[in-house]
Formats: sequence, structure tokens, C-alpha cells
Amino acid sequence: MPQLGYRLKTLAIVGLLLLTACNQTLQRQTCVELPSDVSYCLAPIAGSGQNPQTAVTERSLTQKATIKTQSSQHELLTQLELTAQQLTLVGLAPLGQPLFTLTYDGHQLISEQSALLGSQFKAEYLLAIMQLIYWDEGSINQHLQNGYIQGYNCDAGYCRQLYPGTQLPGGNDEPIVTIRYSQRDLWSANVKLNIDAANFKLIINPL
Repeated sequence: MPQLGYRLKTLAIVGLLLLTACNQTLQRQTCVELPSDVSYCLAPIAGSGQNPQTAVTERSLTQKATIKTQSSQHELLTQLELTAQQLTLVGLAPLGQPLFTLTYDGHQLISEQSALLGSQFKAEYLLAIMQLIYWDEGSINQHLQNGYIQGYNCDAGYCRQLYPGTQLPGGNDEPIVTIRYSQRDLWSANVKLNIDAANFKLIINPL
């Protein structure tokens, strides 16, 4: 999946950029293409709870994200703010320079970003990955096309895998996304996400 890998790799370069140019504000698509003809459209804010029908728990998280591709590794600091009305994700270079601010109200995704990032920085992929990690599995599955995510107990605190197709995976099915958590409280866990087809790994450590 060269196109997906290329787009995900553009997320890795943000740690190398300094904000020396003007910001630009862009409205982004809310659906992304994943390997094996799977697509995902961003779920509503309500889907961030353990039960999509319950009220959203407000959260404020500071994290260190390490992004690894086949040829590079970069670090990024993020600040995530979640309310009942909006999800905001701010990206910072390791020395603290602001790179982008993403805001999603459940309908529209707006990216305010350094002009140096250019059009190749796809904010929708970053938000989609965050939802695959943290959102309620039932809500994620409602917004997947030709894909199914399933959580299970594993040798880590908890695991999730996303499979192609719309049925429960069988023993021989290969996942296209694997996520491992250090504990069952997903928002507080150290997280490792792999997308093998794109040679992409994301490690998130709360600060």
C-alpha cells in the first residue's frame, strides 16, 4: 500500500520542522483509506467513552509520540484536549515549537498548520489513528467499511486488532492494524500501534 505508507511517513517528518513560516488553515476530509480496501470515517465525539451512549469524559493529555518507518524515526510532543463538543490535538516539535492544531467537532476537521508541512500532511490520518487507539470499539466498527476491530486479552494489558472484512476474524486472518496497551485504562496506557503494510509504527507514552 505505497500511498498509505507515503501519507503516514509524512507524519514522521513533523519532528524535523521548525515553525518559521505562516500558518495555514485547511478543512480536511473525515474519511481515510487503510490497507486491504478498508476505509474509516471519523466517529463522533461521543464514541470516545466506554459506551457510545454515555456522556463524554473530558480529558487533557500530554504525550510523547515516537514514529518509526522503514527508513526513519522521529519524536513528537502532543497535547490532546477532549470535551463533549470538540477534540483538539496540538503537535509540537521536540523543542516545543508548535507545528499543527487539529480540531474536530464530530462533523468537521480543521487543521491549522505550518505552511512548511504543505498539503502532504494529512491531518485526517492522524485523527483516524487516534480514534482507532482510544475510541470505543463499537463506535469504531460503525464507521469502518470492509473492516472490523476487535479487542482481546493478551500478554500486554490489552490488545486490539483491525481485520479486513465485516465478520469476526477467523484463525487464519491477518490483521492490518495491531495495537498493544500496557493496561486496560487505554487513556493512561503506553501504546504501540503497527501497520505492517505501511512499515509504520507509532509508540505513545503519556507524560
